[in-house]
Amino acid sequence: MYSQEITVRTGGSPTVADLTDSAQRFLAGAGRVDGLLHVFVPHATAGVAILETGAGSDDDLLAALDELLPRDDRWRHRHGSPGHGRDHVLPALVPPYATVPVLDGRLALGTWQSICLVDTNIDNPVRTVRFSLLPA
Repeated sequence: MYSQEITVRTGGSPTVADLTDSAQRFLAGAGRVDGLLHVFVPHATAGVAILETGAGSDDDLLAALDELLPRDDRWRHRHGSPGHGRDHVLPALVPPYATVPVLDGRLALGTWQSICLVDTNIDNPVRTVRFSLLPA
């Protein structure tokens, strides 16, 4: 298995960060191989989603998460900024991993699909993402 970690700066506000170009650069180091790319974020407050970006879907996702997981004082997990407990529930809805087919060294995503880091935790502006390629 071929594996590599990258660092992503997400800043101080909830964000959807497109990882697709980084994933493709990672695959370039493996050559023209078929297999599976596994994307994993080793954090208790972030997830990985495959969705369209740049046309509003990323903002819609953050808005939906705000409705489902409001940043208020209802959460039992109370350290960090107000409402931070909701960030610890996020990975149950947006899992911290995704697996994508790789064909001839390229991601086999649909036309409008992107691999994205979803991070609502404003207390942690730097994230680690691990790409792992399992060749066929």
